[in-house]
Amino acid sequence: MNNKIFLISHCINKVKKLYYGGFGMFKRLWYGLQNFGSISLPGKVGVVIGVLIILGILYGIVTSKKFRDAFLKLSPVIILAELMMDEFDALLAAPIATIYASFVAMLLTKQKFNGIVDHAIDNVKEIQVALFILMAAYAMAEAFMSTGVGASLILIALKVGITAKTVAVVGAIVTSILSIATGTSWGTFAACAPIFLWLNHIVGGNILLTTAAIAGGACFGDNIGLISDTTIVSSGIQKVEVVRRIRHQGVWSALVLLSGIIVFAIAGFTMDLPSTVGDPAEAINSIPADVWTALAEKRESAVKLLEQVRSGVPLYMAIPLIIVLALAFMGTQTFICLFAGLFFAYIFGMMAGTVTSTMDYLDMMMGGFASAGSWVIVMMMWVAAFGGIMKSMNAFEPISKLLSRISGSVRQLMFYNGLLCVFGNATLADEMAQIVTIGPIIKEMVEDNVEGSEEDLYTLRLRNATFSDAMGVFGSQLIPWHVYIAFYMGIATIVYPLHEFVAIDIIKYNFIAMVAVASILILTLTGLDRFIPLFKLPSEPAVRLKKQK
Repeated sequence: MNNKIFLISHCINKVKKLYYGGFGMFKRLWYGLQNFGSISLPGKVGVVIGVLIILGILYGIVTSKKFRDAFLKLSPVIILAELMMDEFDALLAAPIATIYASFVAMLLTKQKFNGIVDHAIDNVKEIQVALFILMAAYAMAEAFMSTGVGASLILIALKVGITAKTVAVVGAIVTSILSIATGTSWGTFAACAPIFLWLNHIVGGNILLTTAAIAGGACFGDNIGLISDTTIVSSGIQKVEVVRRIRHQGVWSALVLLSGIIVFAIAGFTMDLPSTVGDPAEAINSIPADVWTALAEKRESAVKLLEQVRSGVPLYMAIPLIIVLALAFMGTQTFICLFAGLFFAYIFGMMAGTVTSTMDYLDMMMGGFASAGSWVIVMMMWVAAFGGIMKSMNAFEPISKLLSRISGSVRQLMFYNGLLCVFGNATLADEMAQIVTIGPIIKEMVEDNVEGSEEDLYTLRLRNATFSDAMGVFGSQLIPWHVYIAFYMGIATIVYPLHEFVAIDIIKYNFIAMVAVASILILTLTGLDRFIPLFKLPSEPAVRLKKQK
């Protein structure tokens, strides 16, 4: 009975939020108009652009049926974007946008409701493999966290003598590897921030340089990790296999990380920092009790990992991750990689004593499956249904035609796809919202405007998936109002209250994110990606823009 009352109350609150918050964009614009003289210069620019857009839309709707239909077809995306900006969970925003898109499709294309449902379900069927991958990925993430794989990586790195000059570099390396093992940038940052921020304090390092280093490193695995939800979702939307996607961007990602680490090293050694070697055990013991409590409320799994680091685990617990990475870069099928990780985490965990019984390990796996099913899988199904309905009415055709007209080549078109992802991420301020909103658009951009062999088109979809994920995860690190930055700032403030963190101060030192965003755009546009193994896009005339009728 209590569960039913809670569910009803929860639904009522969501409806209220939809009613009061659904027009947040217009409320912000109206506020800007009323307070135009007192708002900042970027705010004034935003208000002017918003007014011009509204006037243009109204003019188009009044004077042109073609424009009116195009606007209505794209309006479900606007609804989805607005709901996400008003902080609706994607699990609620996607169904609302899907239902609205159904009504628009029936109105404009005269489809029957059953036909629309068929389009939605057919599109969901195409991502079934990705859904099973997500379940296995979440189970492997749970296994790596609970058996000590993640803790072993931190312990290995901390055996190196760390000084104020090197703490940022080591932090970037540790978080990049740990994020691959766990598939989560937020969990990685929450687990490593207490260690490295207090270690930085002990050795007298630069707190902003170290914070930016672990923030950028934590994003690395979220962009290329086999078990990262953003990697799997972005690949699923573009209909590419996760392992092939990792192989496509693997060398580029490694070069991005290496470049960032080099810059952190240069910064650390050129700053006037001491050379005293710090003690990691002292850093962990320096964490105040109230910090442990606050961190447990924010990220309980991070506390468990920290406790494993403090108590110690055998270093050979890193072997399961090494096996998974080797299989992935050899091109082994995704499921084999994932189940190999689960198997070897169990075997080595039994040897180390971190797995107490087979049933406990199976229960942990079941918990991973349940975690995936409770949010990300359901969300992906709704997003796929949304994409199927939008595709059935050619909703993205206006954007597709516009960008194809201004694109002189396939490379330019792909470059615009990357920019579109950056714009979407900055607008929505949420990497997953950008992936699920912009992902279908750039997918259709290639399908509708480029012709070539199936293998070459598949490579373009691989780049689209990389764009969608990289601009979402790494791009978030350069956007002050992004939820990523807000989370990182919140964790940093909790675990290290001795410093007042300001977003822009951390952003200006996030060299890994800067290199990632800038390099993929430049390499794509200029064709310099041909010098990076496996990252080259097919060149014309192997792929070419379709002639516009």
